[in-house]
Amino acid sequence: MSYSPCLLIPIYNHWQTIGAMVERLSAHGLPMFIIDDGSDEKTQAVLADIAKKYVLTKLHRLPVNQGKGAAVMKGIKEAFKAGHTHALQVDADGQHDTGDVPRFLEAGAQTPEALICGQPLYDVSVPKARLYARYLTHFWVYIETLGCRIDSMCGFRLYPLAATYALINRVRISTRMDFDIEILVRLLWEGLVFENVPTQVTYPQGGISHFRLWRDNVRISWMHTRLCAGMLRRLPLLLWRKYSKRRRPNEKEKPAIKEEKPSGAGENA
Repeated sequence: MSYSPCLLIPIYNHWQTIGAMVERLSAHGLPMFIIDDGSDEKTQAVLADIAKKYVLTKLHRLPVNQGKGAAVMKGIKEAFKAGHTHALQVDADGQHDTGDVPRFLEAGAQTPEALICGQPLYDVSVPKARLYARYLTHFWVYIETLGCRIDSMCGFRLYPLAATYALINRVRISTRMDFDIEILVRLLWEGLVFENVPTQVTYPQGGISHFRLWRDNVRISWMHTRLCAGMLRRLPLLLWRKYSKRRRPNEKEKPAIKEEKPSGAGENA
């Protein structure tokens, strides 16, 4: 199958940032699936203008707000049905460096079966509470995946669509802010390999964040409880996969992508 990537942008009320971001992304000449997660009328109007201006834009709207995960999964289904092989998720709030899009696409072309994940390089704009919460989540993901060192909370990532589409149609995945973490862990349980791409992440001054510290951290904590239970049920398979790979004599690890920038609905399973 030929390599056919696209862009996937979930959005909820980010009318201030979406126009400039789409303009930057349009330079890459890729179809853009914009999934409006029940945004307000002002955002809907901005998105309607964008859809008229950029012919490669494919706009879909959820009638009511269902959560970031629901929007991303809607985009994955639409992109897969349209014949694309990969979808690069970019958040609509302006935090991600769209100049790194070619690096993600190149990594996906070199290793099409891999999940390509953004490894954030934060500057001083990152809220300290968010930063420390990430460290805690990284610890639990390390446990749940038996030692994978991967950033599970960065929404800048390239999904191989066939494997992801199959998973979300078979297993009930979280639809809110815990989606980015859960989908990654479950894809790794499926046996996908991953690569980290270092990328700058900036929190714009006055930017709108829909992350609610207490509510979403409670939701994430409950998700980790479920994932740990799921890991224990899968432990024999995960251990076999991990250590049998180490014993393969001719297998060579793919070199990590070099950092080019300075640091600055189904069953529950």
